[in-house]
Amino acid sequence: MSRNMLVLCGLMSVGLLAGGCLTATSAAGKLGWIGLSGDGKKLVRVATGEPFVMWGVNYDRDYKERLLDDYWLDEWETVVKDFGEMKALGLNTVRVHLQVGRFMDSPAQPNARALKQLARLIRVAEARGLYLYVTGLACYKKANIPAWYDDVSEAERWTIQGAFWKAVAGVCKDSPAVLCYDLMNEPCISGDNWLPDEGMGDFFYVQYLTRTPGGRDAHVIAKAWVDTLVGAIRTVDTRHLVTVGVIPWATVWPDAKPVFYSPEVGEKLDFASVHFYPKAGEVDKALRALAVYDVGKPLVIAEMFPLSCGIEDMDAFIEGSKPIAQGWLSFYWGKTIEEYAQSTEIADHIIKAWLEYYRKKGQTMGGGRK
Repeated sequence: MSRNMLVLCGLMSVGLLAGGCLTATSAAGKLGWIGLSGDGKKLVRVATGEPFVMWGVNYDRDYKERLLDDYWLDEWETVVKDFGEMKALGLNTVRVHLQVGRFMDSPAQPNARALKQLARLIRVAEARGLYLYVTGLACYKKANIPAWYDDVSEAERWTIQGAFWKAVAGVCKDSPAVLCYDLMNEPCISGDNWLPDEGMGDFFYVQYLTRTPGGRDAHVIAKAWVDTLVGAIRTVDTRHLVTVGVIPWATVWPDAKPVFYSPEVGEKLDFASVHFYPKAGEVDKALRALAVYDVGKPLVIAEMFPLSCGIEDMDAFIEGSKPIAQGWLSFYWGKTIEEYAQSTEIADHIIKAWLEYYRKKGQTMGGGRK
């Protein structure tokens, strides 16, 4: 997530499917399981072997800057309506972001209400024919981070993270509407604190894996963390895909190599996930950086938005990425094109134009990697 996202935004029916059991199951039957091809290089529809191309959005917060799991208990009807709106845009995938502080009551005790709400969300996704790209361990708002999650050792924090993922996977495991688990948004290796000193406004999208690297190589730390969390998930769910969304450092340092998608770290990650915000006139540079993550696994651009460029450059980036990418996710914040059209704010009209483009572009996206 980019600092410019917040700058820009500062400028700028399905029935309620009540749930009892916390394990969501596919009642609608509209969605088939998504998996990997035999060679591990493509995302495919398991039943047919056909390539699956993600075309979707991040549904991380609303236009009031509220994170999804901060308001979904009190305003569930809004969430259901938004899923209908996202479906109307021609999307097939919605990336949601779940906070540690909302899903864990203590280091070992998950929050039952949050898990129940997640199960309800899965059933809405099933009914709408939308796949959920589940990103976890969010600490985007400091006020929502429990004190017990901060004052811990590396081993203790990873154990809590494993408990989070085990609980979430326990809810998701039986539904084909859950496309994948995204272990954490934009992890970095080590820092003095778990979060950077400065956020992006009030949001902290980056986290560190350790405060005590102790001379260990970054690859050693990253591998131990990935293996720990994937291991926790696999105790309850052996079927869903796993990834981790990363900052493409090659956009800053052209010679930078992937850490999480290096051979020694990424063995248990099913596809590569990167976040891109190309700059005006620098589409070729962004595409060269993207190519660094073409590592023999499916490649998904899990965040993109015309923050520092126009729609023409973004379209060139999408078109240029088609030979190696198999998924593109932008953003939806709970306002329709029609609602943005009623605004007098310049930023709202920028978003309106982007959503109009994105809806139309989705009609042409369909082959992905051949």
